[in-house]
Amino acid sequence: MKIAPDDLRDIATGAAFLGAGGGGDPYIGRLLAMAAIDEFGMPEIIQADEIDDDAQVFTIAMLGAPTVLGEKAACGDDIDLAIERLAQRIGRAPDALVGIEIGGMNSLIPVMAASRLGLPLIDADGMGRAFPEIQMVTFNVYGIPCTPLAMTDDHLTSVIVDTADAKSAEDLVRLASVHLGCAVVMSSYPMNGAQVKSTAVRGTLTLARDIGRAIVRGRSEGDAVDTLVSFLRTTPYYNHCKILFDGKVHDIRRETRQGFSVGHCHLSALDGSGRVMEISFQNEHLVAREDGRTRAIVPDLICLVDRETAEPVPVEALKYGQRLKVIATSAAPIMRTAESLAVFGPRAFGLEEDFVPLEEIPEQPGGTKE
Repeated sequence: MKIAPDDLRDIATGAAFLGAGGGGDPYIGRLLAMAAIDEFGMPEIIQADEIDDDAQVFTIAMLGAPTVLGEKAACGDDIDLAIERLAQRIGRAPDALVGIEIGGMNSLIPVMAASRLGLPLIDADGMGRAFPEIQMVTFNVYGIPCTPLAMTDDHLTSVIVDTADAKSAEDLVRLASVHLGCAVVMSSYPMNGAQVKSTAVRGTLTLARDIGRAIVRGRSEGDAVDTLVSFLRTTPYYNHCKILFDGKVHDIRRETRQGFSVGHCHLSALDGSGRVMEISFQNEHLVAREDGRTRAIVPDLICLVDRETAEPVPVEALKYGQRLKVIATSAAPIMRTAESLAVFGPRAFGLEEDFVPLEEIPEQPGGTKE
């Protein structure tokens, strides 16, 4: 599989949706990927089953606050250096790359890296969405060490991190990233091909592309949001899908704190019912509550889109007066296991409630129907 220029546009749009509000601006990721492809050529995209079991695989991603990532993108040399430093540390160069998340900018940073280094990119990632912390991936849930880990900044400062567990790595990396300007490149989770096959969320680059295509198609057919929802219901992961709310942003509070963009967004219903939805976020949307009642909660995806065009709206682009629809979808099954919920369920974000799958949450009386 080869990536064409139109695919990059569609991947960026689909990844913005799968970012669930976070992951950094995929438009910037698209520009970076296009520049790399123009200089180094198209990377090869392979399926997880095509990689040898003993092949060496690295992840590659950017880490930081989305508000900063939108202004301070990768330069390319920092990506090369992160992979080079990790290869030096473990004594083996990678045979392929894989994304750590498919949401937002980090859907396309691996495309840029694969193009620059002439490596195949596996059509998979570690979550099928975006999450704010590096331990919140299926690779970690199912026993793959996060470290050794290499991180670099745009001045080519490099740091190698070795820790006993992924959460300790997150704490150290987050602290260092703040010192380095809240935007760094990171290569981590060195693993073999067999581990990719057993732990990754497969086919997500293709899914992001197809979600982007559905949004574009819906705009020409007349109802972009309905077309998007109809397509999501045909996918293997996001098939439980609801339009939770149709409203206007009447309050947005957002700040960058400890390397995260945190806050909440309030929407008021457009139907004159007086209903209100509050969405809390930490880079990504964590919980949607309508009149105080939970309608969807992490790790299921909560996504805000323009009510006319279905254009995904990330956290950093939320503004007073925007007219948006709130769409929630199921996460990949591997993200909903007891083992996964212990790492990135609601309580991992300080939410004092248990995860309830989207399809098991009763419809809000008087709310938007599925």
